Amino acid sequence: MSLIAKPLSIALLLSLAAPLGAQETQAPAPTEPAAPAAEAPAAPAAAAPAADGIGKPYVAEKFESWELRCVRTEDGSDPCQLYQLLMDKTTGKPISEISLLPLPEGGEAALGATIITPLETLLTQQLNITVDGGKTKRYPFTFCADVGCVARVGFTKEEVEDFKKGNVAVISVVPVADPNRTVDVDISLKGFTAGLEAVQKAFAANKK
Repeated sequence: MSLIAKPLSIALLLSLAAPLGAQETQAPAPTEPAAPAAEAPAAPAAAAPAADGIGKPYVAEKFESWELRCVRTEDGSDPCQLYQLLMDKTTGKPISEISLLPLPEGGEAALGATIITPLETLLTQQLNITVDGGKTKRYPFTFCADVGCVARVGFTKEEVEDFKKGNVAVISVVPVADPNRTVDVDISLKGFTAGLEAVQKAFAANKK
């Protein structure tokens, strides 16, 4: 499977954090891809970026295998996500990525995730996740873009606790070119608990 061309912008990942529900149902029927938008007229030259880096992403902290990635804002309420770039076991090159965001209290899901896999993923086989060889959970893909195929996942409090206690979570997908095999990608859970506390703290601070 080919590698991801480039990561989604943090702004887009943050916009995907609408209330999510954990799902284990069958994937919905594939939908027709949206028609490409008409080419827009050339925009005027953008102004030079502000010296203080407003609107620029940065890594605020690192927690072993995880990074707290934020976007600098003018008022200092920088939105953040917990991020990990996932590597191919064979080549050692990037193949996937996961971004985590706290969700508002009161919903079934406690933690929202945006997971990106290569474009050659067989969508009908869904995204499979296991923690330390436990029960496999299945989640449908939401859409595909130039960067890859995206699954928006809502983890329940119970699932978040499994991540806290675990060592490794494994993402499994099926490639279109070879539907009889799976591609497994490890998510290291080292530093997950500390990273989660940091992103929750940032989320709570921005709500004030």
